[in-house]
Amino acid sequence: MSIDSLVSKIQEYDRTADADTIARAYEFSERVHRGQKRMSGEPYLTHPLAVADIIADMRLDVPCVVTGLLHDTVEDTLTTLEEIDEVFGVEVAQLVDGVTKISKMEADDREIAEAESIRKIILASAKDVRVLLIKLADRAHNLRTIDHLPEERRRRMASETLDLYAPLASRFGIYWLKSEFEENTFQVLWPDEHRDVREKLTLHKLEREGYIEEITNLLTKRLAEAGLESEVSGRTKSAYSIYAKMRKQDLHYDDVHDVVAFRVTVDTDRDCYDALGLIHNNWRPVPGRFRDYVALPKANMYQSLHTTVIGEYGERMEVQIRTHEMHRIAEFGIAAHWKYKSGDDETAEAERYGWLQQVLEWQRHLDDARQFVHKVKEDLFADDIVCFTPRGHGRTLTKGATALDFAYRIHSEVGDHCTAARVNGQLVPLRYQLQAGDTVEIITTSEQQPAREWLKIVKTPRARHRIMDAIKSADRLRAIALGRELLDRDLAFKQHDIARLHREGRMPDLLKHFTRDDEDALLEAVGYGRIRTKQVVEHLFPETEAAEPSRRRAALGKIMKLLERQKKTLPAVRVTGDADSMVRLGKCCDPLPGEPIIGFMTRGRGVTVHSVECERLADSDDERRVEVVWEKGARTARDVRLEVVSRDRPGLLAGMSHAIAQTGMNIKKAYVRTTGEGRALNVFEMTLFSHDDYERVCRNLRRVPGVKDVKRLRT
Repeated sequence: MSIDSLVSKIQEYDRTADADTIARAYEFSERVHRGQKRMSGEPYLTHPLAVADIIADMRLDVPCVVTGLLHDTVEDTLTTLEEIDEVFGVEVAQLVDGVTKISKMEADDREIAEAESIRKIILASAKDVRVLLIKLADRAHNLRTIDHLPEERRRRMASETLDLYAPLASRFGIYWLKSEFEENTFQVLWPDEHRDVREKLTLHKLEREGYIEEITNLLTKRLAEAGLESEVSGRTKSAYSIYAKMRKQDLHYDDVHDVVAFRVTVDTDRDCYDALGLIHNNWRPVPGRFRDYVALPKANMYQSLHTTVIGEYGERMEVQIRTHEMHRIAEFGIAAHWKYKSGDDETAEAERYGWLQQVLEWQRHLDDARQFVHKVKEDLFADDIVCFTPRGHGRTLTKGATALDFAYRIHSEVGDHCTAARVNGQLVPLRYQLQAGDTVEIITTSEQQPAREWLKIVKTPRARHRIMDAIKSADRLRAIALGRELLDRDLAFKQHDIARLHREGRMPDLLKHFTRDDEDALLEAVGYGRIRTKQVVEHLFPETEAAEPSRRRAALGKIMKLLERQKKTLPAVRVTGDADSMVRLGKCCDPLPGEPIIGFMTRGRGVTVHSVECERLADSDDERRVEVVWEKGARTARDVRLEVVSRDRPGLLAGMSHAIAQTGMNIKKAYVRTTGEGRALNVFEMTLFSHDDYERVCRNLRRVPGVKDVKRLRT
């Protein structure tokens, strides 16, 4: 690739492209990267040029191409964002900033730094999706040249790509890039399995190509006879997609009967359905294998009809039917319809992509970068469904979402006051799980308020965060009212009340002494028990302290010394807004650093920290709950038991042990037994230090062929 061929490629789809700006970006990048080499020994400039070429393959605009040429200048050279802004303008500078990793930060380990960088890129993408597209192009070229990296870095990059960037490419409909990511990571992470599948595909290549040609000609002929103009093509599925199906369904290669798929491209939506009817008339459809993404597009705007039929030789045959425009969007995804020259406001454009806006909501609730990235990965792998309002407006939800999730998907106010729902005209409970295509009517009343039990009903992060916010707000109002009542009661013994404190001008001093911003914050602390009314009275009327016997003061001093010694061994958790509270981890659920937690105030014992999923919290007093957060970088050793349900086969235990060992964790105990029907139940006990450790172990175990399910066993 040369700069001239790059410019020619861009001008093929954008005749107005500014070739001079692209050339200046190339010259700028060449100058600042001069002397730098890649691991392959090639000049570093080959990388930004290749990234710009991939961006051109996605048919993105000139600022994206320019950013591709400049994307590493701030991170890897002495270039500053101010220079980029001055030379290429604020738009390019913002894009370069979005894809630039956070390299100069106070982080104790690489994992935190990488998580912070990923969060920065994703949040920048929520404001301008081109940041994500440029990052995907960057990752694509790095994977194409991954062989030059050391083994550890290869596996780390491949694992991150499969866990994050491949699902991101899928989420935004860029399926060719998703497929490339999967294929390149497959041979790095599972080289033996990759070689085995590729060899089997090669073994039957000629036979398969002949079958594809025969069926393609037959489909074309039948469609033409029906008066339908079409383009028919066939392809062999990727090695990774075949391997993923083998793992998911616990199959051997010889048991996979749909290695080949066919695509029919027609002119109109009606032609899609006509072609479907013709195919079903000629070949018997497989029940349950039809999907209509034309009438119900995916969240990434993908449209196509999918069906599986029994083909000419009794083999299953997958067929996709779409229009030419649908095919263009299926190829380029979000890049096919992200317009910057339409005159629309970019914020309005971004609102079309609800998932990105959801990411912004998570950011407000998840302070820890690793927890944020974990939540993004978790949501990326979730399947989506589309349900409709009574007026026919579609809403995309995670598969398994409930009627209450749908209420919050419409608006937080609708969710807060939701009392019931009708699905397809039938009254259903709020916990009813929605199916694709359902029409949902939400019934509300002004008296209804969010309840803590709702957290057990909802499945989507959006609804969960909205409910938690509403509960916290209600809890705070109750705590303020209770604090006011308690303080007025004790002040009455001194012939005072809160109103008199205001008249005497004593409230500012009180707030300063207890480091609270306003009266409500002080009363909230009193209501929650973080500040005792006795402390307030003693500060206002110090003669109470002077009158206290020296014996009681001495006893108090001993207690304070004991508390100070205990605080040195406290877990790495703090109570929001109260750094002095004693905390301890609940033994019932053994929360790991990084997982969502909540505190429960226990009289005389400080705050006990529980996982938000802990069953013991279900019936606890709401007014004694407090918000707690993990300290940055917290790591606390906890003994964890994992239950693994797997297929009963020779060598599986060794595979699972190896998967755990790859994470650096050590198995303390293991219990293995068969359950019949070819299944085995395995329990591993190990010491973990964070929720990320737990997720990493689970992820590795789930990748072991034969593993069905992995979950944590709590006390």
